[in-house]
Amino acid sequence: MENIFQRSGVFAVSAPSGTGKTTLNSRLEKLHPDVEISISLTTRKQRSGEIDGKHYHFVDNATFQKNATEGRMLEWAEVFGNLYGTSISEIERITKKNHKVILEIDVQGWMTAQPKLPGALAVFILPPSMIDLWNRLEKRGTDSPQVRWRRFKAARDEIAAGRIYDFFIVNDDLERAYGELEAIIVHGEPGRISGKAGHALCDRLLNEFQQSSKILELKAIHEET
Repeated sequence: MENIFQRSGVFAVSAPSGTGKTTLNSRLEKLHPDVEISISLTTRKQRSGEIDGKHYHFVDNATFQKNATEGRMLEWAEVFGNLYGTSISEIERITKKNHKVILEIDVQGWMTAQPKLPGALAVFILPPSMIDLWNRLEKRGTDSPQVRWRRFKAARDEIAAGRIYDFFIVNDDLERAYGELEAIIVHGEPGRISGKAGHALCDRLLNEFQQSSKILELKAIHEET
């Protein structure tokens, strides 16, 4: 069986908000010293408890724009008025140590970065159902109903672009999902769900969104009022 790690030391991991991407990636990095999550640049203000160079590389707008203009960014985007992105030097920093790179990246970012990273493998983490995803967003209690609804619609758009990913993991059980991610990134094993099976899974979730979206939108509006 081919060891897929021979193809590249870079792994993109994406997921709709609320699906557990950060929990899984952080655990993998903690348990495997040769795995590192790429640290993004951002113009967002540093929050209490955040460490520069660990959570983000915090830079001013001029520095970020200079990096982008000079072609030193793998990908970048503006999110709610702040700039976020991955620098090429960050990828080089990790790969020079012969460590594996996790790009914790959204779908839009991976669309931009993918052509620049031939051989990189991409993993898409999905919820078991759209209702389950809504419930997770609701239980977090950190967003207003309006923001929650916006995240839910964004999840639909991300899932619709799922065909650009190589492997798919359904996070309905944290231990099993972690084991699958570890197998792909650490051990170089093919993912359990790929190709047509993964595409069919995305299609099923999109159909669920169509069936549940009106009810959930009205629920969010009612909660807002």
